[in-house]
Amino acid sequence: MPTWNYAVVHARGVPTFTHDRDWMLAHVSSLTDAHEAAEGAPWAVAAAPAEYVERQLGAIVGVEIPIERLLGKWKASQNRPAADRAGVVAGLERRGDGASAGLLARLDEP
Repeated sequence: MPTWNYAVVHARGVPTFTHDRDWMLAHVSSLTDAHEAAEGAPWAVAAAPAEYVERQLGAIVGVEIPIERLLGKWKASQNRPAADRAGVVAGLERRGDGASAGLLARLDEP
């Protein structure tokens, strides 16, 4: 019988919303730079046509949430017999992806 395993983080805070073009451009540019950094030829927002960028910024609502509290939980078959836990480990090892490897590393922690 399968079991549901999960990892979750709940962030609590009071959100604020903005339509400020400069604020959004700065954040979209920063996110793009971070996610493009590993590429051989990183793309930048400034490389897009100005009209396109303006149109896209007009469709975005900026959200900022100052975090007041973080609560993390995870369930990885801790409540199951050893054979079931070994099956979860084997399944994660077969996947071979980064997220599964990260979870496996956490399972080894006390």
